[in-house]
Amino acid sequence: MTIRTRFAPSPTGYLHIGGARTALFSWLHARKHGGVFVLRIEDTDLERSSAESVNAILEGMTWLGLTYDEGPFYQTERFDRYRDVLAQLLEKGHAYRCYCPRERLDALREEQMANKQKPRYDGCCRDRADQPEDQPHVIRFRNPLEGAVHVDDQVRGKVTFQNAELDDLIIARTDGTPTYNFTVVVDDMDMEITHVVRGDDHLNNTPRQINILKALGVEPPIYAHVPMILGDDGKRLSKRHGAVGVMQYHEDGYLPEAVLNYLVRLGWSHGDQEIFSIDEMYRLFDITDVNNSASAFNTSKLVWLNQHYIKESDPAHVAQHLSVHMGKLGIDPTTGPELTDVVVALRERAKTLVDLAESSTYFYCDFTSYDEKAAKKHLVAAAEPILKALRDGMSNLTTWEAEPIHQVVKDVGEALDVKMGKVAQPLRIAVTGGVVSPSIDITVKLIGREKTLNRLDNAIMYISENKDDLKA
Repeated sequence: MTIRTRFAPSPTGYLHIGGARTALFSWLHARKHGGVFVLRIEDTDLERSSAESVNAILEGMTWLGLTYDEGPFYQTERFDRYRDVLAQLLEKGHAYRCYCPRERLDALREEQMANKQKPRYDGCCRDRADQPEDQPHVIRFRNPLEGAVHVDDQVRGKVTFQNAELDDLIIARTDGTPTYNFTVVVDDMDMEITHVVRGDDHLNNTPRQINILKALGVEPPIYAHVPMILGDDGKRLSKRHGAVGVMQYHEDGYLPEAVLNYLVRLGWSHGDQEIFSIDEMYRLFDITDVNNSASAFNTSKLVWLNQHYIKESDPAHVAQHLSVHMGKLGIDPTTGPELTDVVVALRERAKTLVDLAESSTYFYCDFTSYDEKAAKKHLVAAAEPILKALRDGMSNLTTWEAEPIHQVVKDVGEALDVKMGKVAQPLRIAVTGGVVSPSIDITVKLIGREKTLNRLDNAIMYISENKDDLKA
């Protein structure tokens, strides 16, 4: 049997982090077993669904690298198929038309709740002899009245539902549009889905869907209901906890593999291992090892993982993702040093790609002012001869590499009898505008000869023009 899994989001917003984890688990299960991963867009909620949301879902899947083998399929393109199956269920007596007005159903619900009973349809039209098609009606599934539905869930274990607790589900509305629980069944049947991985908020839908599948003569898929994700306050993850849309993490400067690594560990583990490559996920992930209790989202842990991937990933890969964030700052990375070299120089300090982009601007753009506190301390009268000596030494270099640049800095310190810090720090402020950068020789190399000499000239001029206000 070829394993076939699916991810079936509703396009009513962004791809949220819980949906992304479900997609990841479903994708890994298919990939591990050489199966097929299907993407299905459940867009029958015509009022809330939008093309923008579809694009947001597809964009999030692409960014995470969760490639699908079939799809995307759209439920709105399958209405003819749903009508055919509805007619089949009606013909075989597995469904019936219900003519109960809303007022009757509301009154029934109020009465049941007043009597502390579970609200449910009472089967008023279940055995009605006449079934006129020209009167307003919904179509209900004729759920078995006896017996039980046993779900051997791969995460939750064995779960049993008594049919007596399930009412006759509406499978088509008065306007003829099919309902969620019905379209899901037809889609899973037609797409030959063997394993359904989804959030445990769908667990109560499962016995209803299984009964419909059995009425259609189809073997139900194997289910795995994964627990929800909670915020660090123990409540269901929502916007109040920060970013919950996948592409917001892209905007905030996270690498997709860091997000995937974090998501796979939300409810699943392999010993004490924290870092997992995609290949290791393929090899080690097993849906039956997913914990059946809710997981808490921890942003600090995600930041830690992102730092790891920025430091340990191929610099060319990081640079590819960093380029987008450089563009958002109005910087064309081709106007300065190779972005991969900048990544190597700055990656030890960066938590996110946004940090990395913002801390690398001086490699590409001239700054308009110095850090005030740093300039007051280091761009002083005593630094003027040091900067002039550095300018002379660097202008005479035949090769612009870190080693000869370092030698110039060292020679100036020895010639003027000052410590390296008294040479390097004024130089750093002169060429970067601040006090934080990689080692000064690497920094100067990456800034380039022309920019470095110009910035040294500007710093010397700054000291000259402000001598009266500067301490020696």
